[in-house]
Amino acid sequence: MPGWAGVEIGGRTKVTTLLVVEDETTVRETLARNFKAEGFDVLSAADGMEGLRLAREDKPDLIVLDLMLPEMDGLSVCRVLRKESAVPIIMLTARGTEMDKIAGLETGADDYVVKPFSFGELLARVRANLRRADSESHRTRTRLQSGDLQLDLLSRRAYRGDAELRFTHKEFDLLAELMRNKGAVLSRDLLLTQVWGYDYVGDSHTVDVHVRWLREKIEDDPSRPQRITTVRGVGYRFEA
Repeated sequence: MPGWAGVEIGGRTKVTTLLVVEDETTVRETLARNFKAEGFDVLSAADGMEGLRLAREDKPDLIVLDLMLPEMDGLSVCRVLRKESAVPIIMLTARGTEMDKIAGLETGADDYVVKPFSFGELLARVRANLRRADSESHRTRTRLQSGDLQLDLLSRRAYRGDAELRFTHKEFDLLAELMRNKGAVLSRDLLLTQVWGYDYVGDSHTVDVHVRWLREKIEDDPSRPQRITTVRGVGYRFEA
């Protein structure tokens, strides 16, 4: 069995590559050194433009992205990448206010860690996000469909009619979980556990934010949703 830093491909282990985008030299070099000690390949960048270039050219398996960066801030980098890729992104923020967290999630970040943090905490988040990103290939059902909406779980592609939809990892996983349980009311706490994992440190607002994104992509009128309905005080139900 490969370690957390590698996956088995054709009998060989492919080492997982992380991209660390952080302008503080000490933090960047310390993270790179510690991740390498855990068996990861590590790319690093000191500004947003360089981070975006490396993400596009080297296609890392996960990105650790600081919020405050020169040349191009982390939110902008995340926003651009989300138009091109579903790579897991963990946002680092020194401020840790509620608005910073919401802004990071709304631009497509999969997770966030507030500075100062322990390497152990960040490593756990990295492992959890990599595990969730890879988990769909182990599901028994390979396709979910409801009306003109289709999810291919193996290729992680989504279609509405003939048009392909672009989802982040968490959006895709959340929609898949709702569709698997069509007609059932799923609480926010249950969705946090099933989609983000039992070790996720966050609140139920994360679910609400991602549901809003999904509605914008799959509903005819997001303000009057017909597919994902809200059950007040409980959670959400996939209707059709």
